[in-house]
Amino acid sequence: MGNETVRLTMAQALVRFLDNQYVELDGHETKFVNNLFGVFGHGCVVGVGQALSQGDHHIRFLQGKNEQNMALAAMAFAKQRNRLEIIPCVSSIGPGAMNMVTAAGCATANRIPLLLLPGDTIACRQPDPVLQQAEFFTSFGQTVTDAFRGVCHYFDRIERPEQLMTAAIHAMRVLTDPADTGAVCLAMPQDVEGEAYDYPVSFLRRRVWHLDRRVPTAAQIERAADLIRSSKRPLVIAGGGVRYSFAGDALKTFCETTGIPFSETQAGKSVLPWDHPLNLGGIGVTGGQAANVIAKEADCIIAVGTRLTDFTTSSKWLFRGDAKVVSINICPFDAVKMDGEPIICDAREGLSSLCSVLGDYRYTGGEAVAAARKTWNAIVDEWYHKTDSRGLTQTRALGIINEFMQKKDIAVGSAGSLPGDMQRLFRPGDRDTYHMEYGFSNMGYETNGALGVKLACPDSEVYTFFGDGTYLMAHSELVTCVQEHLRVHFCLFDNSGWGCIENLQNNQGNDTFGTVFRFRNPETGELDGPEIPLDFAANAAAYGLKTYSIHTEEELKAALQDALTQDRPVLYDIKVLHGSMTPGYESWWRVGVAEVSTQPRVQKAYEDLMQHVGKTRKF
Repeated sequence: MGNETVRLTMAQALVRFLDNQYVELDGHETKFVNNLFGVFGHGCVVGVGQALSQGDHHIRFLQGKNEQNMALAAMAFAKQRNRLEIIPCVSSIGPGAMNMVTAAGCATANRIPLLLLPGDTIACRQPDPVLQQAEFFTSFGQTVTDAFRGVCHYFDRIERPEQLMTAAIHAMRVLTDPADTGAVCLAMPQDVEGEAYDYPVSFLRRRVWHLDRRVPTAAQIERAADLIRSSKRPLVIAGGGVRYSFAGDALKTFCETTGIPFSETQAGKSVLPWDHPLNLGGIGVTGGQAANVIAKEADCIIAVGTRLTDFTTSSKWLFRGDAKVVSINICPFDAVKMDGEPIICDAREGLSSLCSVLGDYRYTGGEAVAAARKTWNAIVDEWYHKTDSRGLTQTRALGIINEFMQKKDIAVGSAGSLPGDMQRLFRPGDRDTYHMEYGFSNMGYETNGALGVKLACPDSEVYTFFGDGTYLMAHSELVTCVQEHLRVHFCLFDNSGWGCIENLQNNQGNDTFGTVFRFRNPETGELDGPEIPLDFAANAAAYGLKTYSIHTEEELKAALQDALTQDRPVLYDIKVLHGSMTPGYESWWRVGVAEVSTQPRVQKAYEDLMQHVGKTRKF
């Protein structure tokens, strides 16, 4: 019985294996793979495509329209499902495979499981070079899929059908490890996909991967407690790890028991209500005034499930040089950042254990926290209701949509100026209704990731926020939303260019150059002619979306109401005033300013850079 086998092609065995993977957390089992994205090309269409089409599995095929974009949708799905379910992505060889490298980097940067199954050149080499094969003169064994090695947590190339077994097991090991997850690539030579092997039935059986919570040691908790007890103004930074470990209630109990306020990273936002009396809101470069003012006075930073990126720490400028760092993190790599005291454990278990030994501790700066919150909430209200006689501002449009959305509706974002506006201003409804990819700030994630979020939460309205620059870059999966009858709300803020980067450009002493979408001027030879008028509503309507052209508050409000009567995705083409985003609050971001320049404003910007660098923590 134990030696029983079944003869299958490698691709058939892969599909059957994926169909039988489950994860267990806190006694609840979840099927890990229910869907599979693919853009079929030669090799994979007769390999994995054949395996899917012949049946004998429970995996639904989703037809991607661009490999990068479907992979971003798959990543967003896994993120919204709190890493308990994935959508593998299949491509052909060559350019189809390469299109997924960016998505792999995005998933790895954000610690999100993403399984990529690109096609590869023929393993037997008999017909080399094959169509779409790039040859490397130093090694016949090198192919373009080796590019995935630099952006994946695990890479393997399956050159014989029996190699699938070890490759698949190790892929699952990484995909289900909260401390080591990210992108995984199993490159599949197109001939091997169709080759058969007598696979052990035991390999194809139902397999459960147990996500056991790692508990902190008593010594770890005592060290952390000692640091907190010796502090007068500690501050919690809640990162994505709080969300993925379902530690929202533990965070609430910890903060309410001790009185310690908390701030949010982009990934940690919506873990607890925005109006909780201890919630200071977003922290760092895209954070708000409340969190950043309190952070500057904090003498102990309790970092929970955060990577402590430069946007969270304001390039390590935000905190006092003598502020201690206690880092509760399942990943040792993250736990030792900023010379932190590493408490390597599950976020929920760490917070609960720490709370149990700090029952006698009470934060004494409550009045300052309340005052900072009150002041900041008034500022948010002002931005959300700020009008301009010249037209609709970006913050007013965002406020109208935010106030219209219901509690369970989900907001999605990623790149441009909107993530700053959203971390500062956006007021989420229920838990996990704010979905921001900001580890990679990947333009195109918003437009395509919205599909993945909707697949993960089909009963919620999904509103995704992005600029015209993002739309021009990547929007293929809008068509997939039409194909799958998914009502997703695509909120396009058209400010005629890359407004976020123009703002950065101007703030560092540079004149606007190459960041606004203008015609080339035949007189100057530069891109300084009239702005290019683009009708995004007409473009999306051609794909089959219901679209709205919006220039006023009244048009936006009417469109939001009408959209809920539609049975298909909708796009709001919102024409907003140029430069009408929010500024930074009590923050700084280090970028490379020209050390030598003939421009006085750039020279001044470099002097400012050096002054700020002198005030940063060294590590």
